[in-house]
Amino acid sequence: MNRCVPPRMRTMDSLSQLLLGAAVAGVAVPAAHRRVAMLAGAALGTLPDLDSFPIGLFTDDPVALMTLHRGFSHSLFVLPLLGWAIWAFLRRRGGRVAQAPKGWFWAIQLALVTHPLLDAFTVYGTQLLWPLATPPVMWSTVFIIDPGYTLWLLLGVVAALFAGVRPLARHALVAGLALSSTYLGWSLLAKTMVEREAERSLAAIGLQDAPRFSVPMPFNTLLWRVVAMTPDGFVEGEHSLVADARPIAFRHHASDVEALAAVSRAPAVARLQWFNRGFMKAQVRDGRLVLSDLRMGAEPDYSFNFAVAERDGGSWRAIPPEQLAWPWEARRRLAQMWNRIWKEPPAA
Repeated sequence: MNRCVPPRMRTMDSLSQLLLGAAVAGVAVPAAHRRVAMLAGAALGTLPDLDSFPIGLFTDDPVALMTLHRGFSHSLFVLPLLGWAIWAFLRRRGGRVAQAPKGWFWAIQLALVTHPLLDAFTVYGTQLLWPLATPPVMWSTVFIIDPGYTLWLLLGVVAALFAGVRPLARHALVAGLALSSTYLGWSLLAKTMVEREAERSLAAIGLQDAPRFSVPMPFNTLLWRVVAMTPDGFVEGEHSLVADARPIAFRHHASDVEALAAVSRAPAVARLQWFNRGFMKAQVRDGRLVLSDLRMGAEPDYSFNFAVAERDGGSWRAIPPEQLAWPWEARRRLAQMWNRIWKEPPAA
C-alpha cells in the first residue's frame, strides 16, 4: 500500500520539518524575537535535507545517493557543533542573538536536532550516529507524510504568527508541540501492539525467529504492514488496529536468494544490505538482477529498485547500479487502504 506515494518522497515531508523548526525556535526566544525566530527555525529545520546537493557533486551512483542521504547532515555528532558555530557567529554580529543569547542558542540547536530525530520515526533510516558505521536508525512508527502529526504544528504556528508578542503565541506553540509529540507517542504504542500481534501470527506459521519489520500505511497509524524474511523470500501481511480480530494473514512471495548471494560482495549490494538491514527482494528482469527495498512500497511495486548485476554465462557479473521505476496506482491503492482500515477481509 505504501506504493501510492512517489519514490522521491523518502524523508519526513518538508512541511513537517519546517513547522517543527519554527515551533521549537519560537518557544525558546523572548516574545519580541518570536516571529523572526520562527522564520529562522523554519529555515534551519529544513537545512539537513540539503545534503543531497553536495553528495550529488561527487557521485551519480543511485545507491550512494540513497544510502548517503540522512548521513553527515543528520548526525547528532555534527548538528550540535554546527548549531553552536551558527550561534557564535550571529552573537558576534550583535542584534537579537546578542540580546538574548541563551534563548537563541536553544532555538538554533532545537531547530537543527529535532529534524533527524523526527526522521528517525520513519522507515527510511537516519544515520544519527554518523560517522560510526552503525545501521541507520529506523523506528518506523509514522509514514513520511502524516496529517495526524503535522496538523497540530500547523495550527500552533499559524496562531503564533497572528498573535505576535502576546502570551497566546507561546501557548499555541507549546500546545502544537505537545499534541504532535503525543501523536508520536501514540505511534510508538500502536507499533508495540502491531509487533505483539505480528509475533503471535508469525509463530503460528513457524516464523517466530524470522527478521521482520512493521511500518504504518500512508497517512495514518491505524493500518500497518508487516514483512518477515524467509529462506526463499518473504511474507507480507496487514493489520488494522481498528478492525482486525484474527491473526495476520501472511502472503508468501519468492525472492531469488541464490542470485543475491552470488553478488553479495559487490560494493553496491553490500551497501544496500547494510542500509536496509537485508530487507530486500531480488528478482530477474530482462536478464538483470534487480534489488528492491521492501521497507518502502508493497508487493509488487517498491519505491527503490536497483539493477546491480547481469548474467554472464552461468554466473552473475556486477554492473554500475541503475535505479529503476515502474508505474504507481495511487488512486486505487488509497481507496483500498481506507476500506482496509475499517474492514477485516473474510477469513481465507
